[in-house]
Amino acid sequence: MEKKKYFMDIVINKEKLSDNSDIFVAHCPSLGIASQGKDTDEAIKNIKEAIELYLEEQPEKYEELISDKIPLFSVVEVIRNAKAPCSIG
Repeated sequence: MEKKKYFMDIVINKEKLSDNSDIFVAHCPSLGIASQGKDTDEAIKNIKEAIELYLEEQPEKYEELISDKIPLFSVVEVIRNAKAPCSIG
């Protein structure tokens, strides 16, 4: 049986712990789960493991996932105190 590949979207944020040290938190928005690591590589490894364990326990969730499409990702720049263009009409 051919193994089917699934692409999961994740977001990684750098955060501070209570002792002021850095931690990288990886979120998988489509499944609502998160994991963390001391660097981005560890955070990715840990979220992949968490996703696999989650789907092992809830295999019906595979049906909700798009298997062959890589999620679209983009970044936008926001400028503090930027004047938004006004439109009338």
